[in-house]
Amino acid sequence: MSSRRKARELALCALYAHEFSKNPIEQVKKEVIANEVQAEEILTFAGKLFKSTIKHGTELDDMITIKALNWDFERIAIMDKLILRMAICEFLYFRSIPPKVSIDEAIEISKKYSTEKSSKFINGILDSVLAELRKSDRLNKKGRGLIEGKTRKSESF
Repeated sequence: MSSRRKARELALCALYAHEFSKNPIEQVKKEVIANEVQAEEILTFAGKLFKSTIKHGTELDDMITIKALNWDFERIAIMDKLILRMAICEFLYFRSIPPKVSIDEAIEISKKYSTEKSSKFINGILDSVLAELRKSDRLNKKGRGLIEGKTRKSESF
């Protein structure tokens, strides 16, 4: 398992704990992420992904809701929501991670932590969100994350 995969799984566990406990972000981070015996890079990435996903939660949920046609947002499995939030957060706020990597990781994590059908659902939503972000020129990627030469970030979705 890659170190980034382990970090994503830790972030997912923290998001899950936060979703149900509603404890302060720093408390959840300390209890779920910081207590792990892992390399510093894993803990750092997990903490950043967790905090950024929480910080931008409303925006991420709005994007999921728009693309989850024929699905009541409240009826989407909680693990699927959390995995979708993390991947979309990576699209928008982790400039060096290529979107394809975020999608692949989300699919693999869903196979481990969610239902049998979740990977197809997650793939479909993420493909649709990514297409919209490209269309509206909202991807802000650099280096390995650069997609089709687009680096400008706009405010529409």
